[in-house]
Order: sequence, then C-alpha cells, then structure tokens
Amino acid sequence: MSSAGRGSMLAQPLRPPSPGRIAAYLGLFVLGAVVCVAGALVQAGWFPGGLLLALAGAAGLFLGGARATGTRAGAVAPAAGWIVTVIVLTVGRPEGDFLFGAGGGSYLFLLGGMALAVICATLGSGRQPDADDARLAK
Repeated sequence: MSSAGRGSMLAQPLRPPSPGRIAAYLGLFVLGAVVCVAGALVQAGWFPGGLLLALAGAAGLFLGGARATGTRAGAVAPAAGWIVTVIVLTVGRPEGDFLFGAGGGSYLFLLGGMALAVICATLGSGRQPDADDARLAK
C-alpha cells in the first residue's frame, strides 16, 4: 500500500487521456503514415541503402514516439498509421497501378517494418509506479 492511501497502482482505475495527449497520438499516427510513404519510395529507389534507411526511419519514429510520450501507446500510434498506410498502398488499383513491386526489397520493408513496430511497442515503458512506491525497503 502506498503512503497516500490510494492502494496499489494496479487497483487504480484507468483515466482517459488528456486532449493534448490525444492530439499527440493523432499527430504520431499521421507521421507514421508519412514515414511509410517516404519509406516505400526510398526503399525501391536505392535498394540496399534505401531499405535500411526506410527501416531506420520507421524504427526511429516508433521508438521516439514511445520515448516522447512515455507510454507504449506512443509507439503504437505511429505503428498503426504505418500499417494502415502499408495496407492502403499494397491494394492494386483497377488500372493496374501499385506502389510496391513484387521484389524481395518490398517484402523486407513490409515484414521488417511490422517487426520493428512490435519490438518498439514492447520496448516502450508501461505504467510505472511512483518513486516512493517503487522501493520495497527503506
């Protein structure tokens, strides 16, 4: 039990995020979509280096979002924007146009980006107890 009489952190109800945090998550979602489009164009243009650059940009955004907000949702929001944009871009149009080719680089970009999204969301910090509650013995 904490000294404030609130009980365990796990027993506390979840509060909805503040409007500023919601705006940050929406901004990260849109930024994830932009990074996906840029990465899709770069990875096909300069194959080995472009693929690494696109995946490094995605990983930087996912991990940076988690660090900036201090929550796992900060990594999930840009990852969701990235994945939704990948799905939209992989759908072929009636004219036969598509953005992703059938080469190995495209599949590495798709699967590598999804793996990076999961890794960065896992590395993001979850809800942490207050500093006084974290110490078991004083």
